[in-house]
Amino acid sequence: MQRIIIFLGPSLEREAAEEILPAEYRPPAKRGDLLRAAEDGATIIGLIDGVFHQESAVAHREILAAVKKGVRVVGASSMGALRAAEMDTLGMTGIGEVYRMYKSGELISDDEVALVFDPETGLSLSEPLVNIRFTLKAAETEGIISGQDHAALLAAARSVFYPQRTYPKIVSATGESLAGETRDRFLSWVKDHAVDRKRLDAIEALKYIDDLAAQKS
Repeated sequence: MQRIIIFLGPSLEREAAEEILPAEYRPPAKRGDLLRAAEDGATIIGLIDGVFHQESAVAHREILAAVKKGVRVVGASSMGALRAAEMDTLGMTGIGEVYRMYKSGELISDDEVALVFDPETGLSLSEPLVNIRFTLKAAETEGIISGQDHAALLAAARSVFYPQRTYPKIVSATGESLAGETRDRFLSWVKDHAVDRKRLDAIEALKYIDDLAAQKS
């Protein structure tokens, strides 16, 4: 019998996750949580969300300890993608585009996936930079913004401290670089078309774990 423990927070709502993969869901992982999951008898651990600055983050050595115990550790989307890019040569499995971007070096800082969220509802209160990158690419592809606008918005997003990254705040931070009509058009478009790459990667990881569990059964 597989015991699957998933560390999940704002990357994907719990209800949607449970429809994809019946598992034991725990809050975003902090240091020591993966070791405890392994000691609790997990055969598969999914690391999606973890703390960054509030408390000590998941340590590399606890991931390695879990792997050495024979636990399959899968990472994606947020902290999981970051740690998988660092640990995939030592037995951790990385899934999704965010993981691949960290692995290739296109992403470097944990600031790319960091955000703040409501601890009671789990809802995101800021936008992670990696999602903003995908959203700006989509907006340019659809003709909502120009390449120059894209560059200005990305520079503005990077200049805003991660807990304060919202699309209105980012647009405001462009100063005079963005025309008024472009600001309005982009903010109107982004309400329904923002790209949530972290959510997509979390879904991909849960489907992978579901398939993995079926193979092991």
